[in-house]
Amino acid sequence: MDKNTITITDNRDGKTYNFDILDATVGPSVVDISTFYKKTGMFTYDEGYTSTASCQSKITYIDGGAGKLMYRGYDISYMANEKTFLDTAYLLLNGELPSKEKLEKFSLEMKKRSYVHEGIKKLYDSFPDYAHPMAILSAGVSALSTYYFKHLKINTPEEYKEMANRIVAKVPTLAAMSYRYSNGLPIIYPDINKGFTENFLYMMRAYPHEYVELKPIEIKALDTIFTLHADHEQNASTTAVRNLASTMAHPYAAISAGIGALWGRSHGGANESVIRQLEMIASVDNVDEYIAKAKDKNDSFRLMGFGHRVYKNFDPRATVLKNIRNELMDELGISSELVEVAEKIEKIALSDEYFIKRGLYPNIDFYSGLILQALKIPKEMFAVIFVIGRTPGWIAQWSELTQQKNIKIARPRQLYTGPIDRTPK
Repeated sequence: MDKNTITITDNRDGKTYNFDILDATVGPSVVDISTFYKKTGMFTYDEGYTSTASCQSKITYIDGGAGKLMYRGYDISYMANEKTFLDTAYLLLNGELPSKEKLEKFSLEMKKRSYVHEGIKKLYDSFPDYAHPMAILSAGVSALSTYYFKHLKINTPEEYKEMANRIVAKVPTLAAMSYRYSNGLPIIYPDINKGFTENFLYMMRAYPHEYVELKPIEIKALDTIFTLHADHEQNASTTAVRNLASTMAHPYAAISAGIGALWGRSHGGANESVIRQLEMIASVDNVDEYIAKAKDKNDSFRLMGFGHRVYKNFDPRATVLKNIRNELMDELGISSELVEVAEKIEKIALSDEYFIKRGLYPNIDFYSGLILQALKIPKEMFAVIFVIGRTPGWIAQWSELTQQKNIKIARPRQLYTGPIDRTPK
């Protein structure tokens, strides 16, 4: 018998079935059950896909037990500390880090492509002032497919790069416009003399004919957040993008679907929830009370920003952000009750056996919310920031799926437990 197989026995009738084992470069092997229904007449059941690999990928690797994250084989701490977000975006989109010359060319293209069609403003004008920036951004990205549809042919590497670079460059502009429209502020166009992350902060903060100071530490902090959010394997929003890609939908429609999935408070909206919870706790004098509530199994209260579906150790992104948060607070001289509350919660959680035993360490959302607030970015924009960082990863994932030889449309099966034969005879 082939050793690279697994045998499953149906104890009801004693029949056995063999399935191939596929080995990964690193990480768990998988059982190829693509013929499971054909062989057994049954489906597998895996609610939430916690034990199911939906695809093969060469983009991102996570070892949740060891607290490790890699983009295209590069450790996340190296990318966050030694490289920029544009380095990261280029790596995800092209498979290799850029040379100095290629990075300069990529950066220039990002600047030139950052402007959006003026017709988008008419769409934005139709939204009410109180519209959430994520809703506006999703509509804006989806609308791009109307401007780049007839001549959108992605059959060559050059055509792919044009499509990918265009969406990565335009999302920050659409994001800044979403914020300013939702607050009734004048639109600020991109400045071709500014870098990628600097330009976004500029479009967020500037007013016509007024100088805006952007401190290097602020640009570095936001650039790091973009880098840390750039990709994260097959999460909910990436799966949404891949599912749409499997239908051969327009790539910008797939990105819009990813934005919709990311908006959920259990996904991209988690860091906003962290800040709202810190505001609810309000004072360091109340921390002990809420820690006790979090540890009480009969209490519905859950401490936001701790633990992760994948990481059972430290979230490696959180480790990077903690250092950035401290550096930002020191250089900007920020001191607030909210920061003190967060620091006390962190101190207790890192030393309390209850949290340690359950692997409830601070995750990326616990630190990113505080950093974004220090950068004067409003809470409703937190998920939008996530979108800007994640767009290169989504496009890389979209490309990887669409370049497969055989593309199967995503079509999960189900365990039906409803009524039958209710039609009157």
